[in-house]
Amino acid sequence: MVKRKSWITSMLLMLVTALVLAGCGGGSGGTGSGSGDKELTFMFRGGTDEQKAYQAVVKKFEEEHPGVKVKIIVTAADQYATKLRAAITGNSMPDVFYFAPGDMKAYVNSNVLMNLTPYIEKNKDINLDNIWKYGIDLYRYDGKMAGQGDLYGMPKDVGPFALGYNKTLFEKEGIPFPDKDKPYTWEEFIKVNQQATKDTNGDGKPDVFGTGFNVQWALQAFVWSNGADWLDESKTKVTIDDPKFAEALQFFADMQNKYKITPSIEEAQTLDTYQRWMKGEMAFFPVGPWDMSTFEKLPFDYDLLPFPAGSTGKSATWIGSLGIGVSAKTKHPEEAAELVNYLTASKEGMKQLVDAKVQIPNLLDMADEWAKDTSTKPENKQEFIDIVKDYGRALPGNYTYNAEWYDMFFTDIQPVLDGKMTAADYVKQQQPKMQKLLDKAVEQEKKSQNK
Repeated sequence: MVKRKSWITSMLLMLVTALVLAGCGGGSGGTGSGSGDKELTFMFRGGTDEQKAYQAVVKKFEEEHPGVKVKIIVTAADQYATKLRAAITGNSMPDVFYFAPGDMKAYVNSNVLMNLTPYIEKNKDINLDNIWKYGIDLYRYDGKMAGQGDLYGMPKDVGPFALGYNKTLFEKEGIPFPDKDKPYTWEEFIKVNQQATKDTNGDGKPDVFGTGFNVQWALQAFVWSNGADWLDESKTKVTIDDPKFAEALQFFADMQNKYKITPSIEEAQTLDTYQRWMKGEMAFFPVGPWDMSTFEKLPFDYDLLPFPAGSTGKSATWIGSLGIGVSAKTKHPEEAAELVNYLTASKEGMKQLVDAKVQIPNLLDMADEWAKDTSTKPENKQEFIDIVKDYGRALPGNYTYNAEWYDMFFTDIQPVLDGKMTAADYVKQQQPKMQKLLDKAVEQEKKSQNK
C-alpha cells in the first residue's frame, strides 16, 4: 500500500511538473495558459516612446484578432543583437522579431527566417507598390543576391538620417537660415559654424558650439558627398585608400582640431554633444525620425536641412532600417505573418506609429500627406522624404554577409579624431585589415550557399 501511494505521488508530481513546463514553453508559438489563445512572442528594441507606441499597436492588433495574444519582449538597443543571437543558438526564438538587413542572408541560409512572400501575396490589404521600394528591397533575397527574390522580412521603417539646425540660435546670432534645397559647401559650413561657436559666459572657452558629430553615424555624409565610398561596385573590395576618402575623413577631424567648431574630447566628457544640442548649445546636430517625439520638447525651434556637400556638389546621407521577420520554427505562421503585416503595412498600425512621432510612414500616400503638414515639428519634414526618394543610401555593412570588416574601420579611429594621426596614414593602415575580413565574409557566404 505504501508503495502504491508513493507511486501515485510520484506520477502526480511528474504531471504537475510537465504542466508547469508546458506553461513556460511560450517561445516560438506557445499557447496562452488554459485560454485556448494562440500566443506569439514579439521581441524588439527601442526608446521609451517607441516602446509605448509599439505596445499600443500590439494591443490594437490583439483587439482586431481575437484568439491571438502577443507576449512582448523588450531589450535595450545595445544588448538586442547579442540576445537575439543567444535565442537563435539556444533554440528559443521569438515568433516575431526585429533584425538588421545586414544579417538577412545569414539568417535565411541558416533557416532562421520564414519566407513571408506567400502570406503577403494572399493578403488583399497589402499593396507593396505603396511601400518604399528601398525598404522592401532590403529584405528580398533569392539565395544569392540581396535586393531581389522572396521577402524574408518587412521594413519596420525606413530611417533617413537628416541634419537639424537650431533656428532659435540662428536668429539670436543673426545668421541667415540655410537654403532647404541647396546644401552648404564645406567651406560655407565651416564659416556658419564659426559664427555660431561662442564663449557666452566669459571664461575664455566656448560653451556654444557649431556642431558635434559622432564619426560612426555622420562620416558617411562627408565621404559620399566627396565622391568616395567604403566599397567598390562589386562589394568585394575595400576602397577607403582612395585620396577622396582620406580628404573627407581629414575634413571631419579638422572640424575639431583645426576649426574648433566641435567640442574637444575633454569638453565632450563634461557634457556630451547630444546633451549640448538638447540644451540649445549647438547649431547643428543630426536628426532621425526616431528623435521626433523627444525633440518635440526641445527648448528651442529646430528644422532640417541637407548635409553639407563635398566635391560632388551633392548632399549625401544614409537611410537606416530594421526588418521585422518571423521565425522559421514558429507554430503559428499565419498569425505571426499577420502581426508583421499589421506593424509594417496596415493603415491602422502605421497611423498609430506615425502619430507617436517615432518614424516616418512606410506607406507612400500617407508619407506625402504627413510631409505637407507643417504644423508639427520639424516643419521641413520633406527633407526626410527627399532622402528616401532621392539621395539616401544603405550603410556599407548592409551589402555584405557580415559587417565585421566595416566595424573594423571605426575601432582604431580615435587618434585621427584627436589630430595625432593623419587620415591618409589611417586609411592606408586599415585598408588591408578590412579587406582581410571582407574576404573572409565573402568565403563564409559562399559556404553557406552550398549547404
